[in-house]
Amino acid sequence: MAHSTHEIEIKLRVADAAAARRLLRAAGLRVWRRRVFEDNFIFDTNKRKLRQAGTLLRVRQAAKKAVLTYKGPSVPGKHKSRPELEIEISDAPTAMRILEALGFRCVFRYQKFRTEYKNRGSAGVITLDETPIGCYLEIEGPPKWIDRMAHRLGFRESDYLTASYGRLYQEFAKKLGIEPADMVFTRRTRRPSRQHQNLVKRV
Repeated sequence: MAHSTHEIEIKLRVADAAAARRLLRAAGLRVWRRRVFEDNFIFDTNKRKLRQAGTLLRVRQAAKKAVLTYKGPSVPGKHKSRPELEIEISDAPTAMRILEALGFRCVFRYQKFRTEYKNRGSAGVITLDETPIGCYLEIEGPPKWIDRMAHRLGFRESDYLTASYGRLYQEFAKKLGIEPADMVFTRRTRRPSRQHQNLVKRV
C-alpha cells in the first residue's frame, strides 16, 4: 500500500506518558492504534545531500509493518508542512541493503513507542511518542484543527515544536554536553537507563 499526502503537524513536549494520557482522555480522545515499538533508520549520501536539500529518506519498522518514506522540504510557518510519499514494504532489512547498494547509508537511527489517539470522524490524529529523550505529543491534520486541539490540551502556540526527532536529539545532546550518536533505548529493555532518565529530567 502506498500513499501521497502533504504532512502538516506539530510536536508538543509533555512531562511523561502518564500525564499525556490524562490530557488526552480529558480532551475526549481515545486510543485508535495501540502502543507499538518503532525502529527508524534515516538514510543519506556521504555528503548529506538529502539533509542539505531539506528532504528525508527513512525506513521504519513498527511491529510487523515496514514503511519506506520520502519527505520533501518543509514550508516555513508555525506548523511543520511538507510533502510526504510512503509505501509499505515487506522486508525492511532488504530495503536498507538496496538503499546502501544505491549509494545511501544510514546516518541516524531513532526509536520510540507510539500510541495513536483520535475520535471517530476526527479531522486528524494525535500520537503519543515515548522516546529516549522524553515524551512528545504529535498533532497532525488541518492547521485549524491542530490549533484547536493544542488549545484544548492546554498548550499555546509558543509551545509548538516543528523540529524533527533528529534535530531534537542534537539539541538534547548539545545541552548536556554529550557526543550525539543514535537515539535508541537500552538494548535489553528498550527503556532509557536510570542515568539517561535523570539526564532527560535536566533538559
